[in-house]
Amino acid sequence: MAAKEKEERDIEKAYSTKEFVAKLRRLADSLEEGKKFNIQIAGERIYVPSDAVFNIEHEREGDSEEIEFQLKWTRK
Repeated sequence: MAAKEKEERDIEKAYSTKEFVAKLRRLADSLEEGKKFNIQIAGERIYVPSDAVFNIEHEREGDSEEIEFQLKWTRK
């Protein structure tokens, strides 16, 4: 694997309410300041660039509903 290649992964990590709120606050601060957002998920540090695309997704299946806040970008 080349130095810039990253292993594919699909991880879902649960956080306590307090941890989730703190991460959302840091994200909001980064967005307002036009800065990149750094977060560690399951042991890997992720750097989200300030020009990432943001969207909100809503899913419904049976009696289950889900809202996802998504940040998407292409690594350079």
